[in-house]
Amino acid sequence: MAGSIFGTLFQISTWGESHGPGIGVTIDGCPAGLPLSEDDIQLYLNRRKPGQSKFTTQRKETDKARILSGVFEGRTLGTPISIIVENQDQKSKDYRNIMNTYRPGHADYTFDAKYGFRDYRGGGRSSGRETIGRVAAGAVAAKLLLQLGVQIKTYTKSIGPVIVPEEDYDYACIQENSLYMPNSNYAALASEYLETCISNQDSSGGIIECVITGMPAGIGETVFEKLDANLAKAIMSIGSVKGVEIGDGFLAAAALGSSNNDSFYMKADTVRKKTNHSGGILGGMSDGSPIILRAAVKPTPSIAQPQETINKTGESISLTIHGRHDPVIVPRAVVVVESMTALTLIDMLMVNMSAKLDSIANFYR
Repeated sequence: MAGSIFGTLFQISTWGESHGPGIGVTIDGCPAGLPLSEDDIQLYLNRRKPGQSKFTTQRKETDKARILSGVFEGRTLGTPISIIVENQDQKSKDYRNIMNTYRPGHADYTFDAKYGFRDYRGGGRSSGRETIGRVAAGAVAAKLLLQLGVQIKTYTKSIGPVIVPEEDYDYACIQENSLYMPNSNYAALASEYLETCISNQDSSGGIIECVITGMPAGIGETVFEKLDANLAKAIMSIGSVKGVEIGDGFLAAAALGSSNNDSFYMKADTVRKKTNHSGGILGGMSDGSPIILRAAVKPTPSIAQPQETINKTGESISLTIHGRHDPVIVPRAVVVVESMTALTLIDMLMVNMSAKLDSIANFYR
């Protein structure tokens, strides 16, 4: 299978299946000397692991990270870092009824169309558990970014029809509710909505918002390796993400140039913008303002309602999905969006080091 490698200089390769022995990642290109422990990685994995609330799958996994290589005496060696998380609570028998059936909203049909063979136990590589490797690597990337003064804040902006208005954001609330929303009152409303979804044997989608601060201006390329293009690709590579927008996003289509343009001004010796409709990126490069992106996440496709579908022989059947599934995937995907963002930013910061001759000359002097 191609397509499991991400990045140019800070490069990761994820591996493993949902119901195999384990899931993991190999990171190549991490500089030597970064203080790193399994606890650093565990902080991120704990945000995506199952069983956090009644709104997530009750699969019992500790998702305990183990570093196999690339770290010695608490610091990175500059060699490949390999991380493994062992699977502990697989119930493959829950998936026997879909062995030869195409679940609506899943990759069953497309996997068969591509390979003619698939791991039907939980979706194999297309399972959400694949994101464990991304999150483990994202924890390393985020720690590198902090060394450079770059911070990422990610949260649930909406679940179903419940949307937190920007003027009501309280970032202190994000870690205080299981939905990772920046407002406790709206989190309560979203919980009520999800209770309704559960009672109807249905699921919900939502929007994840990510705000990046501290990025210097000029990061990104002007043609095919634009910062916003690479962020969009990274976020769209997450299963169930069906849309990405930067700044005003789709609202810009209905705006006027006179209102959408961000006016520049000087503050001391720094170039600033009066507004940030562009979301911190102009011409594919960071402009020094906060970078704002949003990811639209579809409803979890595994629902307990009977659904019409077909099997491998083309026979029309009614399917009821069994097993343990999230009624909403958004809260657990918050840290996945954050991780893919961190991986993209650190890689493009590294690539940018060779953009100016002066930078190369100063390094080797």
